[in-house]
Amino acid sequence: MNGVRVLVGTRKGAFILTSDGKREKWDVSEPQFGGWQFYHLKASPVDPNRIYASQSSDWFGQTMQRSSDGGKTWETVGNKFAYDGIPGTHQWYDGTAHPWEFKRVWHLEPSLTDPDTVYAGVEDAALFKTTDGGQNWTELSHLRGHSTGSQWAPGAGGMCLHTILIDPSNHDRLYVAISAAGAFRSDNGGETWKPITKGLFSKMLPDPTAEVGHCVHRIAMHPSRPKTLFMQKHWDVMRTDDSGESWRKVSGNLPTDFGFVIDVHAHDPETIFIVPIKSDSEHYPLEGKLQVFRSKTGGHEWEPLTKGLPQKDCYVNVLREAMDVDNLDSCGVYFGTTGGQVYASTNGGDAWNTIVRDLPPVVSVEVQAF
Repeated sequence: MNGVRVLVGTRKGAFILTSDGKREKWDVSEPQFGGWQFYHLKASPVDPNRIYASQSSDWFGQTMQRSSDGGKTWETVGNKFAYDGIPGTHQWYDGTAHPWEFKRVWHLEPSLTDPDTVYAGVEDAALFKTTDGGQNWTELSHLRGHSTGSQWAPGAGGMCLHTILIDPSNHDRLYVAISAAGAFRSDNGGETWKPITKGLFSKMLPDPTAEVGHCVHRIAMHPSRPKTLFMQKHWDVMRTDDSGESWRKVSGNLPTDFGFVIDVHAHDPETIFIVPIKSDSEHYPLEGKLQVFRSKTGGHEWEPLTKGLPQKDCYVNVLREAMDVDNLDSCGVYFGTTGGQVYASTNGGDAWNTIVRDLPPVVSVEVQAF
């Protein structure tokens, strides 16, 4: 590996942070498309120079960008997705005789084997796929057409499909999470879907154990153990070891189990990271202390990681896409805040450094070693 690239999406542009393998000094790019919202940027695991980005504006609408040189230059793709081009609509159409409108692309998930194939999760919740590098998109319509679809409802941030996971041992197995519908799995590349919510409990629902309606904030997987998933729900940290057939709570000794992000250590599938937030109405850390919590036991037992993080008067949030890990020998962990800071740990969370501060509010963080 020659270095690390951190792709940061913010409310006012995208930023690319680069360092060598030591991860001690970082170069921060000028804002890419300054003034535009970037909900997500992600690079292909096959070709690290291929990056896809979801760019949007309240005035100019939703645009997709693609880079083939690691973010040095960009080209607009996806107009054949039939973006209508009317300022202020920020909506695309699926090309049918009766167009269905949606607002924005929340998440991009490139294929594990083909740099031209990408999945896109959108708001209102639906799943799309391209096989030609983003020029043309097809909706995997059986998800939106699921028999439970009429029961889906938006969370506070909209009814967004924000998580897409591809099983590395079976590329036809896909997982998605929707706020506030729940989690779903397909075993045939998106042809059919089933809710995977057994064991979830959401007291705000008329039926707390309902099949759909749960506000799932994020799901994470370690590639060596694809049947094990970790979930940060609206409240509760959850775990499944049977591909979502059943979940159990692993919040353990956390001071609060409300939060948005969750991720797994690159080399240890039983080590997971979250950032607890005070409550669903107070979206900031407890007592103004920014703490990452780590479990080395797959849940239940948690420890706060605070070295290098502000422990006084800190009232930022960490949004659902804003944490990632690298796969270097000493696993790096990265997260960004709504205060515009990006923090990094090169030793699995034991100590943290600020890569950059005073960016616009950070929406997403993705990391790649190249």
